[in-house]
Amino acid sequence: PAVNCTSSSSANACLEAAAKNNSPIMIQVSNGGGKFMVGKSITDSNGAAAGSVALAYHVRAVAKYYGIPVVLHSDHCAKKLLPWFDGMLAADKEYFDKFGEPLFSSHMLDLSEEPDEENIAICVKYMQEMAPMKIWLEMEIGITGGEEDGVNNEDIDPEKLYTTPEQVYSVYQALSKIGPMFSIAAAFGNVHGVYKPGNVSLSPEKLLTHQEYTKEKIGSDLERPIFLVMHGGSGSTDAEIGEAVKNGVIKMNIDTDTQWAYWDGLRQFEAANRDYLQAQIGNPDGDEKPNKKFYDPRVWIRKAEESMIARVSLAMQKLGSKGTYAKSTEPGYQQCVPADSKKGGIMSSIKKLVSK
Repeated sequence: PAVNCTSSSSANACLEAAAKNNSPIMIQVSNGGGKFMVGKSITDSNGAAAGSVALAYHVRAVAKYYGIPVVLHSDHCAKKLLPWFDGMLAADKEYFDKFGEPLFSSHMLDLSEEPDEENIAICVKYMQEMAPMKIWLEMEIGITGGEEDGVNNEDIDPEKLYTTPEQVYSVYQALSKIGPMFSIAAAFGNVHGVYKPGNVSLSPEKLLTHQEYTKEKIGSDLERPIFLVMHGGSGSTDAEIGEAVKNGVIKMNIDTDTQWAYWDGLRQFEAANRDYLQAQIGNPDGDEKPNKKFYDPRVWIRKAEESMIARVSLAMQKLGSKGTYAKSTEPGYQQCVPADSKKGGIMSSIKKLVSK
């Protein structure tokens, strides 16, 4: 599962779910999520990149303490948002120079609104830049319906919601010349948001057609030669998810369902403790009784996290990642400041200060 996160709290919920389920996790940030992370009052054009990088650094600082593999990813980047993409790549290069690996594990380019030729050409350009740092590229061809993060495809031509095998193969032809580290978000009726069953017509069987077409074209021995991605997965049936995974989907985005889960945890807490949340002092137990243990943000935020942890855990079960990775028993450490081999690095200095 790849979960959109907008705060250290939601990121930590994903990490905890992964640790509890012995599963890898993908933590991803959107342009809007980056803007929220940096602070809603910030209007600087580089704000989204700064916030996205901040979230990535938070995950880098704490991930090792959870003992599970984490993939750091950036979500949909339309053509108008390429400066955001460039900002994250600059941070990747800076981190790569210090640590020998990029800050983010992967990035997504969503140029599906552009002509296929332009879409693929821009992806080639960026993949050539990303390949030396071993950054994975996810691209989209064909359009995911609905609305997400300011991109509205609610009135799109239904035919465009289904990518053709020829389109997928054209992407494979161009990107495989650079390297194997890419995946394709091929549309098969996907729609962002959540809808009642039956209101969205998914066709995960089309993904198998893509695999078979490319397999024949390249003469591959692999049954599933293409890495595919599923967008708009919220509200999908278990059967649809299972068939998509069987047909080569290696990543499914989850946002709408986890947003609701986070809110629902808070909603239930407020409903159960409403009489203790109306004033700092005074509740059913007495007019002078304090309510701090109810309105302390650490209390109700934790309830939101617990609810989100349960929803992410469910996604891991449905996608088959639960139990696929034994949690590491190695001691945790931060990944934000290079260790100084002579002086022991910043963590050594912190330990010395604490011990005084």
